[in-house]
Amino acid sequence: MIARNKKKIFIVDDDEFLLDMYSVKFRENDFEVETASNSSEALDKINAGLTPDVILLDLVMPGLDGFEFMKKIKEKKLIPRSLIIILTNLGEKEDVDKGMKMGANDYIIKAHYTPSEVVKKVKELLQ
Repeated sequence: MIARNKKKIFIVDDDEFLLDMYSVKFRENDFEVETASNSSEALDKINAGLTPDVILLDLVMPGLDGFEFMKKIKEKKLIPRSLIIILTNLGEKEDVDKGMKMGANDYIIKAHYTPSEVVKKVKELLQ
């Protein structure tokens, strides 16, 4: 298997347990995984040249939240080809609408999906 064929996923979440759990799940499914535990770290990595195929983004994080992060990468036209999938516990209709309006490709509520189902959803979106 040639590593170049692997899809690169960038997981941004302040919950270390979830970061580890999703990292393992995606690696098991042949993804190249990069992580950041907050939006500022994520922006630094993107500004340093990281170009993931998919960003799995939590919204509720200290400092810069996921919405602000999306706003910044959209304004600066960073990683325009990356899919953005919001993975959060914010399930209110306003939050979902706001995320989709800001350019998210999908919105997943953590409590409604197992990590395996999240991987499956990401694979479907990449097809």
